[in-house]
Amino acid sequence: MTILSQWILAGALIGLATGVNAAGGDPEKGAQLAAQGDGTGAPCAACHGADGSGNNAAGFPRLAGLDSGYLAKQMLDYNAGKRINPVMQPNINNFDAQQIRDLAAYYAAMPVPQTSTPATVSEDVLALGEKLANQGDWGNYIPPCSSCHGPGNRGVGATFPAIAGQHPNYIRSQINAWKNNQRNNDPNKLMTAVAERLTDEQIDAVAAYLGSQSATAE
Repeated sequence: MTILSQWILAGALIGLATGVNAAGGDPEKGAQLAAQGDGTGAPCAACHGADGSGNNAAGFPRLAGLDSGYLAKQMLDYNAGKRINPVMQPNINNFDAQQIRDLAAYYAAMPVPQTSTPATVSEDVLALGEKLANQGDWGNYIPPCSSCHGPGNRGVGATFPAIAGQHPNYIRSQINAWKNNQRNNDPNKLMTAVAERLTDEQIDAVAAYLGSQSATAE
């Protein structure tokens, strides 16, 4: 399948982007699980913060305000071995499907924290990141992030997560994971097709730009 055909398929997926049905999750029960953990590992709040804001320096993503279906799918993928992370898997492997839905509902209902641009990022880097995020680099078969992740890169359903306002270090690590075939739980390897075409400079730029953007509509 050509890269252009993949993006046509991506458009179809956006229209059907319901992913894992996280309906029926109980945010109150999810709050208890996040604070207590699964009984053997660390509680979610230990890495992702009490407010779900994550930690850029440590590479822990923001969970607050992400789509509940997307969050549920990622946790289920960890437990099924479809997504690998040595920190995540031992900390959620004793949660059952209902508990995962509860956790997903809890984090999805959290208010989204404010983001800011790191002082060390230059305007040129942000400009390159903005171009890649919103216009792409079609000469090298790199579509804009927004073609899948939606207006403002604030996510589309359960399939394409919000990446605006996500931590740059996490975005960078995940793009590199796809590029190096260490992550492949996305539909039809769409992210792999993009990541393998990005240079290190482009990855740094788009991560910095997306991390500086508001995760909520103005």
